[in-house]
Amino acid sequence: MSSRSLPRPPSPRRKPRQSRALHTSLALQQAFVRLLVEQGYARMTIREIVALAGTGLGSFYEYFASKEDLARVCLHLRTKTLLAALRDARMAAAGRPLREMVDAVIDSQLAAHTGAAQEWSAHYLLERHFSSAEAYRTMYDRFVGEWGSAFDAASDLPAAFPVREAARVAQTILYGLCAHTYIRTPERPDVPALERQARQAIHSYLSALLPG
Repeated sequence: MSSRSLPRPPSPRRKPRQSRALHTSLALQQAFVRLLVEQGYARMTIREIVALAGTGLGSFYEYFASKEDLARVCLHLRTKTLLAALRDARMAAAGRPLREMVDAVIDSQLAAHTGAAQEWSAHYLLERHFSSAEAYRTMYDRFVGEWGSAFDAASDLPAAFPVREAARVAQTILYGLCAHTYIRTPERPDVPALERQARQAIHSYLSALLPG
């Protein structure tokens, strides 16, 4: 994660439990993301969001208190996709050697970005405007915790391996590389280079921690 991260999203005014309500909420989120990519956060208006979503202002305010509220929800949900991908990779690779576990985690994070480069670029840029130290620590700790669980699930992890420290550094490396790559080159991120850099940096760091 960055030195700051997204805050916990406020609870929606109305929880979209029914299928129609869920469809409306998702349509508003999708419209927000599309306009975020096309014209940026500052320029978009709520009226443009609801028009693109095919709903009305009344429906918007049933679920979101403001444009900022909607932004926080979208940021939170998109970040959760990365966390879920990391967790799935860790579970699928449980019992494999450390190096393979690390590669599985890296692959999961890069795969989660696939096909939505401009959306991720907009996400990382917007994230910096809706951040707080408290929220950063909370979300960062979740990612670090998943990395730590991944290390623990490796078949060849030494007994004295500094799991928490290694998890923190690995997450910092991977997040920093992803965010920088997608912000710098939103239309054509060099994914092979990103993968190579992430593998080299994390494996080199972990190798220095291993005995012998």
